Amino acid sequence: MYIPKHFKVTDLDEIKEFIEKNSFGTIVTTKQGKPIATHLLLELHKQGDNYFITGHLAYANPQWRTLEGENENVLVMYQGPHAYISSSWYKSENVPTWNYQSIHVYGTASIMNEQELQEDLILLLQKYEQAREKPALWENLSLQTKKQIKGIVGFKIKIQEVQTAYKLSQNRNKEDYFNIIDKLYKEKDLNSKALAEVMKNKGGSHLIRN
Repeated sequence: MYIPKHFKVTDLDEIKEFIEKNSFGTIVTTKQGKPIATHLLLELHKQGDNYFITGHLAYANPQWRTLEGENENVLVMYQGPHAYISSSWYKSENVPTWNYQSIHVYGTASIMNEQELQEDLILLLQKYEQAREKPALWENLSLQTKKQIKGIVGFKIKIQEVQTAYKLSQNRNKEDYFNIIDKLYKEKDLNSKALAEVMKNKGGSHLIRN
């Protein structure tokens, strides 16, 4: 994706944290030259020196067949909070814009065998269920429920390249920056408030000009 240099993020720990917090992503592949996509829960794993993204598709979803063999044209997209930024929030006249956080991951995909898929589901359930009062962990599920694994196809993507863009008003001065945060908190939609929180946590330390 196109990333102006002052919006580019390269810190690996920051990227990992973002992916783990925004794990509902979009996987994009092609079939006969036509892009196809599915929105789904994805998990990030490290094996040795390599990072992998894992997930599963419904068997009835034909996209999984584009992952058979080794497909080097897989794109996974993650998105954080995003919102409209009014130019009326600036001290001096300028144009309005849209702030966002986005990550594009490129890699090579392959299909999991059933054992790999089961192990991945065990970890997935542990992550989202273990803190609940009656956790639906794999070991607590009935055999009948476990058999539904036949209805999904697991995949893993070996990460080859990551592109990260955080457009968070880095090009504004501090006065504008903190006024934008204040205005976003006052907006009615949750995305604006979530974006304000992200910008507040940055504290203005990433601004290009002060």
